[in-house]
Amino acid sequence: MAPTKEPAAVQAHDAVAADVKNQVEDYEAVVSDARAATHAEHTLTLREGLKRYPAAIGWSMLLSTAIIMTGFDIVLLGSFYGLPQFNQKFGVQLPNGSYTVTAAWQAGLSNGAKCGEIIGLAINGWAMERFGCRKTMITALSWTVAMIFLPVFAQNVETILAGQILMGVGWGVFETLTTTYAAEIMPVQLRPYLTAYVNMCWVLGQLVASGALRGVLGLQSEWAFRIPFALQWMWPVPIIIGCCFAPESPWWLVRKGRYELAKKTVRRLVVKPTDDEVDSRVAMMIHTNALEKAVAAGTSYWDCFKGIDLRRTEIAVGVWSVQNLCGAAFMGYSTFFLQQAGLPTESSFDLSIGQYGLGLAGTICSWFLMTWIGRRKLYFWGLVVLTILLIVIGGMGFISRDNTDSQWAVGAMLLIYTAAYDATVGPVCYTLVSEVSSTRLRGKTVVIARVVYNVFGIVNGVIMPYMLNTEKLDWGAKTGLFWGGMCFLCATWTYFRVPEPRGRTYGELDILFQNKVSARKFAKTSVDQFAHAEGGELAPAATNKSLEKAQEQMIEDAEKHSV
Repeated sequence: MAPTKEPAAVQAHDAVAADVKNQVEDYEAVVSDARAATHAEHTLTLREGLKRYPAAIGWSMLLSTAIIMTGFDIVLLGSFYGLPQFNQKFGVQLPNGSYTVTAAWQAGLSNGAKCGEIIGLAINGWAMERFGCRKTMITALSWTVAMIFLPVFAQNVETILAGQILMGVGWGVFETLTTTYAAEIMPVQLRPYLTAYVNMCWVLGQLVASGALRGVLGLQSEWAFRIPFALQWMWPVPIIIGCCFAPESPWWLVRKGRYELAKKTVRRLVVKPTDDEVDSRVAMMIHTNALEKAVAAGTSYWDCFKGIDLRRTEIAVGVWSVQNLCGAAFMGYSTFFLQQAGLPTESSFDLSIGQYGLGLAGTICSWFLMTWIGRRKLYFWGLVVLTILLIVIGGMGFISRDNTDSQWAVGAMLLIYTAAYDATVGPVCYTLVSEVSSTRLRGKTVVIARVVYNVFGIVNGVIMPYMLNTEKLDWGAKTGLFWGGMCFLCATWTYFRVPEPRGRTYGELDILFQNKVSARKFAKTSVDQFAHAEGGELAPAATNKSLEKAQEQMIEDAEKHSV
């Protein structure tokens, strides 16, 4: 005979279930509270947001810091190809007596991490929905701590490759979980800043890596590359400790029917919230979740390619793919590229530090630009500027490499390119990807987008060494012409397909996508997610039916998970 519940547990379960049932059965109260929360988000100013959500900002920044490790390692590998000690240990000797890592192994090492990231992304899409953001993050960080041992103590290039693949599994989790978490704990006003902060962590990792590499140039032993690898241990342990105390995403709790826990989480994220304010925010999540369930009840990967979610997935995939199709691969190979252009090793490393410093400043600028001119315009015009810069860089490739001034000019253009990229395409991508996906499919949509991004990254990892390596095509700066053409195509796609989500709640974005509003009309279309279409406004024609249809499932989920 199965054991029976204790009387106290039975009473607690029944009390919580009854309370939840009363909440979701009163549709008018749910809609009224959700409307109040939506109005509060629209009227919240940046100054008020910073005062009222310091805890949410802090937790989001803590988890996003894990991305520093990924940006750190990417720069390490690209720069190690220009480090004599690394080349001598893992490369082959050239006829002139110098050493170099072959183009094939450069491609293999660069792509190894991306293959591991794809595995991690696939795991994250399932684990984040099953276990939540916090537990998934702690597991991924713990895995990374163990895998760092491989590159630090590697004695051959095969071990370096194994380390890149296995560490990439953890990075794949960080790359999407951090963006999703930031999008789900922030109000509309703060959403672009904290999602774009993920890009800043990439740049910070690149900057720290460049500084570390510059500091070990004077070392003649193998520690010149082992010390930078070991520095990756700085990040995981403090973040793991922080994650143990971090709040779970309230949107995830609502999807699991844990409404009371969602309310407790909201209280942790807001300074001195009132009971009405907490109830309203959770009601908005319940309303949005119910609305999305009525349109597409599933939460599988396949659901990302069905109905209106197909368009949202296409935009997320396209926006993130653009990062790898607009010539950004130049930044990962900046040190190697500048050395091939004729600059001394020390000068190329100095310039790369300045490059990432400008990238950091560019990301900060993007926070204000996104608020001022919006995501869509900033993304599009950023691509236009990058196209022009790449064509100019490509044109300089026809100048003799013996001309030192022209080669420094190429380096200067790379600095300008980095600043422009990190003020536009780089950070705006993270905000757009997190906003265009539905709340129920956000985790999986972001994962799919990042997987496609990594596929293009693998392609870049194969073709870039062949374009730049002196033993292969040896295009040098002329490579800019190729990427300039690709960047132009990206700008064209952006103009026709990328919408403007600035200032919209997730429920309002749901309505815009349901009504198939053109990307170029998103910003000017009025939306009311709580009423029928009136006065030229868009509204869900079946909002009330949507809530009714989702009622039984919400109550069932609540009774299953509340206790």
